[in-house]
Amino acid sequence: MSSETTHRPLVAILSGAGISTDSGIPDYRGPQGLWRRDPEAEKLVTYEYYMTDPEIRRRSWLMRRDSETLRARPNGAHEAVARLERSGVPVRVITQNVDGLHQIAGMPARKVLELHGTARAVRCTHCQARSGMAEALERVAAGEADPVCRECGGILKSATVMFGESLDPDVLTEAVAVARACDIFIAVGTSLQVQPAASLAGLAAEHGARLIIVNAEPTPYDGLADEVVREPISVALPAVLDRIAVGDGG
Repeated sequence: MSSETTHRPLVAILSGAGISTDSGIPDYRGPQGLWRRDPEAEKLVTYEYYMTDPEIRRRSWLMRRDSETLRARPNGAHEAVARLERSGVPVRVITQNVDGLHQIAGMPARKVLELHGTARAVRCTHCQARSGMAEALERVAAGEADPVCRECGGILKSATVMFGESLDPDVLTEAVAVARACDIFIAVGTSLQVQPAASLAGLAAEHGARLIIVNAEPTPYDGLADEVVREPISVALPAVLDRIAVGDGG
């Protein structure tokens, strides 16, 4: 059997907020997104405001407490990604989401690059100690409006990348390497407007990958795409990935 016959394409999946809306997590940047409806809410996830204003921190902890993110469950799109990986196709997920739903659906954590961190953990801004978000929220429920680090007394924040913070350079470097090496790059549920994540789509296309965009709204990279799919993600993505699983990338 020839090596050409046995080759399994490396599939990179860049996922944005749109993949998780069917799990009950709102799209922050879409037409009805939270940032458009309530620009003041951005302050709750802006590093400078968070670090200098105790009231912002208190409101941020209440937002985390009330968020659907930790209660959400994977939907059919997340499950389709994990199913493709289990089929033996090499898959790497690069996600702009902080919900951890790819891993809960069954994607090995080592194959998921979380560009914007995770909402399922907290870290100390002083000593960098990490702990679980659930534990921190238990402290909030017990009456600590702005819980501090138990190691050093420093300010705690979610282990997400807030506005005003830089992405983890190691995670970004690995994401760039995946974009350059992949055979198929699928951008799903992302506006492809937030850099540097959006540029990964162009980088993949530039290095010869087949670019597939699954998104309800037009993106700046649609003109580069080999295929643009506008159908609902929970239906469209499983169909695209099942096609790839049987060897039809096109």
